[in-house]
Amino acid sequence: MKTFNVYQDYILENDRVRLSPLRQEDISKILPFSETEPEIWEYSLQPANGLENLKTYIATALKSRKEGTAYPFIVFDKKLQKVAGSTRFYDYQKTHNTVQLGYTWYGKKFQGTGINKQCKLLLLQFAFEELQLDRVEFRADAKNMRSIAAMKSIGCTVEGILRSNCASPTGRRDSIVLSILKHEWHSSVKSMLQAKIEKEKTISPY
Repeated sequence: MKTFNVYQDYILENDRVRLSPLRQEDISKILPFSETEPEIWEYSLQPANGLENLKTYIATALKSRKEGTAYPFIVFDKKLQKVAGSTRFYDYQKTHNTVQLGYTWYGKKFQGTGINKQCKLLLLQFAFEELQLDRVEFRADAKNMRSIAAMKSIGCTVEGILRSNCASPTGRRDSIVLSILKHEWHSSVKSMLQAKIEKEKTISPY
């Protein structure tokens, strides 16, 4: 087991995407999404729509990294040469050798292009093969069908619903919990995800 060193700058990339550590100066790159596509954060526990919300969003992410519990990334689409969104490891539990993966969002023009699978492949490879974690957990608003479908499509197993487990900007919410375990990643999930990515490449040149 390797320690997740949040003070190290990890850059994860392939021929399609590059994930770099989120920094304070990235606010200018994300602000256009925040101002023109506020619906991106409809189901988010911490929305980043509008400048003030975005400032809080980034400050919270960077604070959590400093505390050693999270690692936020900014996502760069190498084909379009544009920032596409953001994602994050969070709730890192060194004792239990687990982490959660979430706070993921992409601008509208990047949604449905396959970029999410590319990012998840890089993140999961890093989690299971570099950090040697035993479990990666995912959570979402139980009403967020798009997000749930995306998580299932990368090989997550549904574990159940946490009823009214947290407050949201619109009130209490039920959260669905999904996960991938280390042995599942090595035995089937990684190869399945790679196959889906290759298939999508043959369907669309994007």
